[in-house]
Amino acid sequence: MTISLITGATKGIGLETARQLVELGHVVYLGARDLVRGERAAAEVGARAVQLDVTDEASVTAALAEVDAAEGRLDVLVHNAGVLETGLDGDAALRSFDTNAVGVVRVTQAALPLLRRSDAPHVVTVSSSAGSFWAVTTPERPEHDLTLALYSASKAAASMLTLQYAKAEPGVRFNAVEPGTTATDMTAAFGIGRPPRESARVVVRLATSGPDGPTGTLSDETGVLAW
Repeated sequence: MTISLITGATKGIGLETARQLVELGHVVYLGARDLVRGERAAAEVGARAVQLDVTDEASVTAALAEVDAAEGRLDVLVHNAGVLETGLDGDAALRSFDTNAVGVVRVTQAALPLLRRSDAPHVVTVSSSAGSFWAVTTPERPEHDLTLALYSASKAAASMLTLQYAKAEPGVRFNAVEPGTTATDMTAAFGIGRPPRESARVVVRLATSGPDGPTGTLSDETGVLAW
């Protein structure tokens, strides 16, 4: 049985990823800042809720301890929690990097002892091609005209962390993914995006790629993207 943990999973891509992994037979721990909302979402998809705020060290430690006590290992970790700040000031920058990048470090560090006990551990970071230097400097790409400085910069950091973890932990497969423009609370102001279930399939494909799957990549549904 495969044990999976997803951060920021009460809605959007995170919730749909949980739903699809449960359908594949995974035991899924659905991370939620608000445990009541988490339990409601978990009941909807057949997962288990755990209180997890990626910006709170104590919360992260307690969440992974709970998974450890119940399961003894972790096979799949999906970093899905994220924020999109449209402003550009110090406070917004701190919020962006705390969730989108530092949160990846907090959760990964707490999860590594459990991941090392898995026969085929996978970590998938829901990143963005908006954080790809190649994409934002290629005029033909839609990212070229995006001006979401903090989102792009923090996702670039998340992708780099994924690559560095892949190099440091060869026994764990680390990959970053661009899930596709998705209609979620984060993109509601822009009125764009496809249903979360479609983007979740991209995340699930990497999370279930098996022991011979890729590592140290940034990809979307078409394949590997340039950094």
